[in-house]
Amino acid sequence: MRIGLQIPSFTFSGGQEQIAPEFSRIAREADQGGLRSLWVMDHFFQIGMVGPPEDPMLEGYTALSYAAAQTERILLGTMVTGVTYRHPGVLAKTVTTLDVLSGGRAILGIGAAWNDEESRGLGIPFPPIAERFERLEETLRIFHQMRSGDEKAFDGKHYQLERPLNSPAPLHRPHLPILIGGGGEKKTLRFVAKYADATNLFDSPELAHKLQVLQEHCGREGRDYAEIEKTALTFFRTEKPSVDQAVETVGRLAEAGIDQAIFSQGTGQDLAGILAETVQQTKDIVPSGR
Repeated sequence: MRIGLQIPSFTFSGGQEQIAPEFSRIAREADQGGLRSLWVMDHFFQIGMVGPPEDPMLEGYTALSYAAAQTERILLGTMVTGVTYRHPGVLAKTVTTLDVLSGGRAILGIGAAWNDEESRGLGIPFPPIAERFERLEETLRIFHQMRSGDEKAFDGKHYQLERPLNSPAPLHRPHLPILIGGGGEKKTLRFVAKYADATNLFDSPELAHKLQVLQEHCGREGRDYAEIEKTALTFFRTEKPSVDQAVETVGRLAEAGIDQAIFSQGTGQDLAGILAETVQQTKDIVPSGR
């Protein structure tokens, strides 16, 4: 069973001068503690479920590049990039650059985008949801093409790339993975089955149903369900969580068929050390269905 850590808040004790040293410490502890992955949100304003929009928020790929220099083994990704935030060709170059400089440790986390507040605030186009999903599918197709080294022109409804050159190529083997975040049953999970290497779902009572829907989409797409890594984003509802609580959560998610439990660190929590010990106590747990 794999364990990951998401850092959604950079409101650390000591003010913004402590953001770099504290983020660096957490990344190193997670890496040295054997965690599988480290994630930051790809937002420009803090989101309402974490804090007010004025709270400190780092740009995701710059933050991950900084974390890459502090770590050696842990995988690095955004949870997740809104498709409207960056042109797909530039996004592919950005994630590939992170992959090359980290020695093959990048993941493309992506979704259809939802935060219209920060888009309006920064002047980022935010089309209706149907168009965002069209753009998401084109972006996934472009990323597949660019990560494979195929330079033929891409002519889509929303994006036209005359020569989608991506040099240097990703180092991640067999290829730089795509994780799609979200549990939408008609489009998001269908896109997972068709294009993604991993899915991220919320740890909720609907989890088993969402996995069943994904399995059905895989059947329709001719995709092996077992090929897709199932991840779940979870969090502690207490200020001082324990290793025992983490172990219980990992066991429960494994029983549900989740391959990787990604714990979101709340403001004031310090999870890297707890999760490092949890890794040792849960290393023999095998997700249901394996």
